[in-house]
Amino acid sequence: MKRAIYPGSFDPWTNGHLDILRRALSVFDEVIIVVAGTNRKNPLFSPEERVSIISDVVKAEGLERVQVDYWSGLIMDYAKKHEAQCVVRGLRAASDFEYEFMMASMNKEILSEIETVFMMTSKNLFFVSSSMVKELYRYGGKIDSYVPKVVVQYLKSKIESKSKED
Repeated sequence: MKRAIYPGSFDPWTNGHLDILRRALSVFDEVIIVVAGTNRKNPLFSPEERVSIISDVVKAEGLERVQVDYWSGLIMDYAKKHEAQCVVRGLRAASDFEYEFMMASMNKEILSEIETVFMMTSKNLFFVSSSMVKELYRYGGKIDSYVPKVVVQYLKSKIESKSKED
């Protein structure tokens, strides 16, 4: 069985992420979405919330052969532990390539038997990022075409509860 992991911060999950997942499922027998445990990006949602959001999206979309998990260590340790043959990474624009190339090169040094596959996001989604979605939503912009419906509900709830705290 060909198993791939699809790691990322996914804060929040976007239609670009969903696009990459759907295409990865056309290549691999199973895809494990791995919410990375990095605080480097100052996330809006906790790792547990991101796992719940993505799980709800996967269920709502009727996608099979997908697992959603959280990992705070090295992705290559996760890949080895879960017997993945490949790491899937999405690319939006040329600006993503340098970082992703360096990361894939480092991962290959760590665990040479696991390949990294880059998939370009569809042209109608290449400009969509989690950061852009959060910013747009905070300022009252429409995000419905950039994220699944489930994500809109989670964002609304999270942003409203944060404004009550402030």
